[in-house]
Amino acid sequence: MILSVVIAVTLMCVMALAVFADGNGDPLAVVNNLSSFIFGLIRAIGLILLGFGIVQVGLSLKSHDPSQRANGFLTVAGGVIITFAKEILSLITG
Repeated sequence: MILSVVIAVTLMCVMALAVFADGNGDPLAVVNNLSSFIFGLIRAIGLILLGFGIVQVGLSLKSHDPSQRANGFLTVAGGVIITFAKEILSLITG
């Protein structure tokens, strides 16, 4: 649990974006900056889930627990989907 908190705080510090006021007041640039910030947070959550799923699969292989293995693979799949959510949405919308 502590490791998850440390990883989350580290990713939040690494992915922090500097926000500066724009002189010309372009509202579209503000929306784009907010969108990239939100997708950065979503990507960080996806990477945390992906790492947790990999650990869960590894522990299930050690303990020979098929239900934990299935949950681990589902967590890995969900982590991959959440990590690449922006790219998936851009592929869908064209």
